[in-house]
Amino acid sequence: MSSNSEQFYSETAFLHDIAAEVSTVLVGQDELLRCLLIGLLCGGHLLLEGLPGLAKTLAVKTLAGCLGGSFSRLQFTPDLLPSDITGSMVYRPEEQKFSVRLGPIAANLVLADEINRAPAKTQSALLEAMQEQQVSIDGQAIAMPQPYLVVATQNPIEQAGTYALPEAQKDRFLMCVRLAYPKREEEELVLQRMACSEPMLTVKKVAEAEQVLRARRCLDQVHVADELRQYVLDLVIATRPGQASQLSSGQGDIAALRHIELGASPRAGIALLLAAKANALLETRDYVLPEDVQKVALPVLAHRIILSFEAEAEGIEVAQVLSELLRGLKAP
Repeated sequence: MSSNSEQFYSETAFLHDIAAEVSTVLVGQDELLRCLLIGLLCGGHLLLEGLPGLAKTLAVKTLAGCLGGSFSRLQFTPDLLPSDITGSMVYRPEEQKFSVRLGPIAANLVLADEINRAPAKTQSALLEAMQEQQVSIDGQAIAMPQPYLVVATQNPIEQAGTYALPEAQKDRFLMCVRLAYPKREEEELVLQRMACSEPMLTVKKVAEAEQVLRARRCLDQVHVADELRQYVLDLVIATRPGQASQLSSGQGDIAALRHIELGASPRAGIALLLAAKANALLETRDYVLPEDVQKVALPVLAHRIILSFEAEAEGIEVAQVLSELLRGLKAP
């Protein structure tokens, strides 16, 4: 292990403590937990998609319990207003003046539960905070506490009384994690832990918010080879129809492109490289491997790609298209 790796391990060891503590409550869902930790490291927001009962909310609340700092939960409903999220100006009679009252969005970890139950106007109240790390109230720009992480959840199947997230807002999420049903042995453990009068829901705090900020600074020191940076560019450009000429030499025709209507933006490339560097840190490495990029490609890119009408008619999913892209591109 290099001296840099030893330094990184000391700075990021608390992440493994968090993972171990969360696992005392959360059963399975290893991919979800890994993505939450990557989000913490990158300072990137997450969108969790899954059917009810798959522990989306439980995972975020448990993470908040392990991490020092403030936590707030927003239950999105059709009648929720933007000011209910960001805050507003209120009159204080004792001072005879108006002052800012911040909403629940001003916390280190914000859980936006069932975000697709509120209309686009309310959903968009998160945009400035997510992108600029601040909110504007009556002309005043108020910075969000650091570290700052928004985790939104939604049920992708339910349509009645829901509002699909605008594509521009989806692009603000670093990763979109799609949850699946647990394995039989994992679900048996869930029954043992939760089917009782006092479910195992308590965790202890094992880290402070300042540790997250120190760990984020380690990302800048993770080495990325030029060949690997070109690989990230190829992967992002390969999602864009009509851009095959921009691929690096030696990359052939990508058959999966015929299924894509709209590809990933430059923001996706930034997110992909950051997430790959964070994954390397979680693996206690100070350099990125192609496997790091491939491991985070699906949650980083899937929600940024729009399939063609023909692909949707054929029942083709984004995960299939991305898998085909990864097989078609040559890794360094």
